[in-house]
Amino acid sequence: MENTQQRVGVIGGVRIPFCRNNTAYADVGNFGMSVKVLGALVERFGLHGVELGEVAMGAVIKHPSEWNLAREALLSSGLASTTPGITTARACGTSLDNAILIANKIAAGQIEAGIAGGSDTTSDVPIVYSQRLRKRLLAVNRAKTPLDKLKTAVRGFSFSELKPSFPGVAEPRTGMSMGEHCEKMAREWRIGREEQDRLALDSHRKLSIAYEAGFFSDLVVPFRGLKRDGFLRPDTSMDKLAGLKPAFDKSSGLGTLTAGNSTGLSDGAAAVLLANDAWAAKRGLTIQAYLRDAEVAAVDFVHGEGLLMAPTIAVPRMLKRNGLTLQDFDFYEIHEAFAAQVLCTLRAWESADYCKNRLGLDAPLGHIDPAKLNVNGSSLAAGHPFAATGARIVATLAKMLEQKGSGRGLISICTAGGMGVTAILERP
Repeated sequence: MENTQQRVGVIGGVRIPFCRNNTAYADVGNFGMSVKVLGALVERFGLHGVELGEVAMGAVIKHPSEWNLAREALLSSGLASTTPGITTARACGTSLDNAILIANKIAAGQIEAGIAGGSDTTSDVPIVYSQRLRKRLLAVNRAKTPLDKLKTAVRGFSFSELKPSFPGVAEPRTGMSMGEHCEKMAREWRIGREEQDRLALDSHRKLSIAYEAGFFSDLVVPFRGLKRDGFLRPDTSMDKLAGLKPAFDKSSGLGTLTAGNSTGLSDGAAAVLLANDAWAAKRGLTIQAYLRDAEVAAVDFVHGEGLLMAPTIAVPRMLKRNGLTLQDFDFYEIHEAFAAQVLCTLRAWESADYCKNRLGLDAPLGHIDPAKLNVNGSSLAAGHPFAATGARIVATLAKMLEQKGSGRGLISICTAGGMGVTAILERP
């Protein structure tokens, strides 16, 4: 059979400024944020009334009524109403996963173009009844007569059943939060407080410089009075960061993760347009970069592996498949869930023992040039609405490659559940 695989181009992306939860977007929700970014993408690339092959949008924290979020949001975006939509979730990797989903359909020739994105809010979270009250209400609904319904409603009732339940932040398998898991990783890899704070400071500095230089002028669309990310602190310093108390390990005296070197609870949305060469040329659109390959991996964090270490496994698999080394990149976009997570990842790739015994390699993957890492800042300064981060990174990296004129970029995103989503973008 003839190989008909299509190259997958990133035409560009947009996002709204990310902000701290319970602030500017507290009453907007995933639907409103998704409509905003999809509408902005439609405006930017002249897609009014255009039927795309697919829109893949995701959200990690969403209401049950948002099960069809992608389709509902695109119906209000200006796209043709005949465009299909799929709603997904893989924690922090969601919108990078969506880019992979769209890219695979384009590469296979199933569609010509599509949008990948995500939205998340930690302000408008689903609050549910307790399990006992849910069971009671279901039993009342099953009861046949009004008297039976009344008896079922009051039999054994306790006011404690009325206590609502909020979404948990702990890993169901361990009962530990992501921050608590990352504290264990930091100790295992001997990542100190000062180097975590230094990476966080660099993230704020880089993001601030990028805004001042106008890098985000076409990537970030103003929303609800915000023009820049609400987490950005251009005036932060090592002294200010050093003054913060541990956020997760508050009692042992050994905690190193703080609110300054960890991402805060965030609201925001982002989306990116992908297409094959023919579709882009027909519409007069320029491709910024191509999505060359992707890889997803998982670790056994329940039995001792670091929860956020899966990208260390996904990347070498992807490198081997493409005949590349870790040094064959002009840019590295490693999602800053925690400064410690980034530093653990880099240290693992430099470790002869880890690369031999865990990754099965003959030699360490080696060192990367820190000047090429998260060049325009990342999640510690921008914020991290879980499902939006991947699309933010894809759009940022594609623009960087377009500005450079050629090159290659590596994306690495850790996720809850001990998974990692990675990808390669390049511009020949």
